[in-house]
Amino acid sequence: MEAGSVANTLLSGACVLFTLGMFSTGLSDLRHMRMTRRVDNVQFLPFLTTDVNNLSWLSYGILKGDGTLIVVNTVGAVLQTLYISVYLHYCPRKAKVIQTKSTQSLSFSLTIATLLTSASWTLYGFQLRDPYIMVPNFPGILTSFIRLWLFWKYPQEQDRNYQLLQT
Repeated sequence: MEAGSVANTLLSGACVLFTLGMFSTGLSDLRHMRMTRRVDNVQFLPFLTTDVNNLSWLSYGILKGDGTLIVVNTVGAVLQTLYISVYLHYCPRKAKVIQTKSTQSLSFSLTIATLLTSASWTLYGFQLRDPYIMVPNFPGILTSFIRLWLFWKYPQEQDRNYQLLQT
């Protein structure tokens, strides 16, 4: 084995090890949220930005055919999506929608606009075979479908608070 090849393998391994270590730091937040069933001081934005970053780098890794980038960012995207899912499960806003059975705090027009925008850009990226356009728009599609499910499950005409105000 050549010295350059060994150095590349060691560097690749170090990148994987350190990056996965960084991604796993969210496990303490995950454990805290699950034990307390609250988000308390856990910040949402780092999970979201890291997930988007992972998906972007994963796209680049696939485009380039770089196994190191693919492995690291696949694991990172899965972990960040897990953190986001648990956060959303325990966050007060979602809890408010579920507890009150009211979608009054959600914007239906924004949900539809986000779905249409994200879907159209994804299709455009698919047509161009450009993962840099496709991948970043998947989260918008996913969150739009979650919000649409909430609107379906808790239709606004059954909004108890709104009906009480009208009587």
